[in-house]
Amino acid sequence: MFDRKVFFVKERVAIVRLTDTWDILDPETKQPIAVAQERIPPALKALRLLINKRLLPTTVVVSTREGGPPLLTIKRGISLLHATVQVLDANGTSLGSLKSKLFSIGGAFRVFDPAGTEVALVQGNFIGWNFELKDANGRRLGAVTKKWAGVGKELFTTADNYVIAIEKDGLPTAVTALLLAAGLAIDTVFKEK
Repeated sequence: MFDRKVFFVKERVAIVRLTDTWDILDPETKQPIAVAQERIPPALKALRLLINKRLLPTTVVVSTREGGPPLLTIKRGISLLHATVQVLDANGTSLGSLKSKLFSIGGAFRVFDPAGTEVALVQGNFIGWNFELKDANGRRLGAVTKKWAGVGKELFTTADNYVIAIEKDGLPTAVTALLLAAGLAIDTVFKEK
């Protein structure tokens, strides 16, 4: 899966939901590649009725099918001023972390490898949902772009559709996985209510 360069992410719409699910599709064929599901304990689900879920910890598991073994796990702890997100591979080994910048217009993450070296920056624009992926030297690696879902869906739900496109060839699999995780973390850290 991490040899791909473009992912279409479609958040599932539900009337009442305490956890989120995203379908990860091939953008050309719209065929499923993977699914990302929040997996949290029942007590946290109950807390979401009282507290903004962006403040609470969450775990998002990316797998080839619903309920399947993880290909990638994204874990965010309690976040008050800024969020730290751990990214783990299928074996639970750290691929790195994402740390939101405390002050940024549009939102931003610094992307770190397991040794703590900054390998990328995910920077949002000031109007909302378009993010650039840049390497540590400021060169563009790709983008996360929101796709318009229609008036009804945009006005009455928080479900989003977006494309994560990696433009640079030859990136290590771990960096591609970190950038995919960053794209999903944009939704869970900055956009969900």
